Amino acid sequence: MKHKMTEAEMAAQIAQLVAMSDSAIDTIDIPEAPLENWALAKRPGLYKPLKKPVTLRLDTDVVSWFKDHAQSDGYQTDIRPKSTACCAATSKTRARRNKPRECVSNFYSP
Repeated sequence: MKHKMTEAEMAAQIAQLVAMSDSAIDTIDIPEAPLENWALAKRPGLYKPLKKPVTLRLDTDVVSWFKDHAQSDGYQTDIRPKSTACCAATSKTRARRNKPRECVSNFYSP
């Protein structure tokens, strides 16, 4: 049967590691990661917005544009960042005036 460490034992072990210098820690069984592994690395953000599944009816020309210009996993995946960017660019006063076509037309600009 395996021995489970108590909190006091874990705290003592952590304190011992903290007191050691980096060069004193044995990392021989942990290989160094090559620089190529870090080329596409991303630091995870702390903020993860909540998402809500919705049903959305779009004009056929809008759907065709997204299908033709899909850059990632699929055209539906590309709709979210484009709509988020559009909402950020559109001021609240424009949104209050009910101009949805203005936002959709921004999708077509490069």
